[in-house]
Amino acid sequence: MTQHPSDGAFQHGPLTGIRVLDLTGVIMGPYATHILADLGADVIKVESPEGDSTRNYQPLRHDGMSGSFLNLHRNKRGLLLDLKQEAGRKALRRLIESADVFVHNMRPKAIAKLGFGYEQVKAIKPDIVYCGAYGFSAKGPYGEKAAYDDLIQAGSGIAGLFGQVQGAPAYVPTVICDKLAGQAIAWSILAALVQKMRGGGGQSIEVPMLETSIEFTMVEHWGGGAFEPPLSPVGFVRLLSPRRKPYRTKDGHACILPYSDSNWRDFFDFVGRPEFKEDERFKRLASRVQHVEILYGLIEEVAPNHTSAEWVAFCDAKSIPCMPVLYVNDLHEDPHVQAVGLFGKAEHPSEGQYRTVRSPVTFSGAPFQIRHHAPRLGEHSVQVLREAGYSVAEIEALVGTGITVAGPVVPPAAKPPIGKMDVA
Repeated sequence: MTQHPSDGAFQHGPLTGIRVLDLTGVIMGPYATHILADLGADVIKVESPEGDSTRNYQPLRHDGMSGSFLNLHRNKRGLLLDLKQEAGRKALRRLIESADVFVHNMRPKAIAKLGFGYEQVKAIKPDIVYCGAYGFSAKGPYGEKAAYDDLIQAGSGIAGLFGQVQGAPAYVPTVICDKLAGQAIAWSILAALVQKMRGGGGQSIEVPMLETSIEFTMVEHWGGGAFEPPLSPVGFVRLLSPRRKPYRTKDGHACILPYSDSNWRDFFDFVGRPEFKEDERFKRLASRVQHVEILYGLIEEVAPNHTSAEWVAFCDAKSIPCMPVLYVNDLHEDPHVQAVGLFGKAEHPSEGQYRTVRSPVTFSGAPFQIRHHAPRLGEHSVQVLREAGYSVAEIEALVGTGITVAGPVVPPAAKPPIGKMDVA
């Protein structure tokens, strides 16, 4: 690897000493490198003069520093390079020499035309871990199609599942396919780094959103469709029930989910239907799944008889899974979320105070920390280029031709540096 920290020198996380060149944009790739950065890797976010499009998601305090960008790009350093110019491409080639990982989400033909396909990068750094994150595998006819989360939800069967349940296809109201693929990018890179550390050398990785989302969706939905010939249509019966939903209680909504045999017996007693305990349809999980519409109908019928708090109290006492429905605006008030310190506040040098959500994964040897706030466009350009061996005069020449910048691109109204950080 680029660096070899001594024992006890991993205070920034288990990936301390790993350098990642991040040429990704929007959410899929940046979410992957967000994970790697929080794990301690030195992630260098390489941006064009226009910057990542997510920088200007509204609302924001200053141009180029949206709330989403603040959290998604923490612990990364920012480098501005105009790769349309040969001097910019030359600078990137010099940076590759000291990198462990190269990750991008350009379409295959576009990255090759730019001069940074796998074979081109491998020629510079033979043991590089190279990851191409695409909408669709380059091996198929969709390989050069543009891809966004909505498109992949439509093509992976996810939107269609809503059609089976609700009568019309719909999108999950979060960019689930972007983030699924982002996690796959992260663990794939980690696996390749392990192989490299064991002497297996570098390699090229392809992570396609569509295929990743299909594999994810089919885990539980194979059912009888996994057999040849099929024993039933593809689809998990319980999950495709229109009555599988949060139920209206006396004062809100809650997930009430008796699951085990004992859960259902206790539930039947509580709602005054003890005769269901002896009904063969409901005694065992396998038969309950086949008659789940009846059981979900019962829950829907009796849920309004009690408040959400009363349902939680009863269910917790009997170890029945139950949770009130929370909304994203209220998550920070949940007592469990508060107790584990998931949310915190930090002070960005130009954007002032902002709310954070820490990495949910904890390491006993490396507590979560924000080492770098999300970089302003080109903030670390000079620093990174100096590390690559560029002289002051050479950097000045790059700045003079617009290939990079001498400092962060800060809007005129931006605040002066504050430097304070208080993260739970």
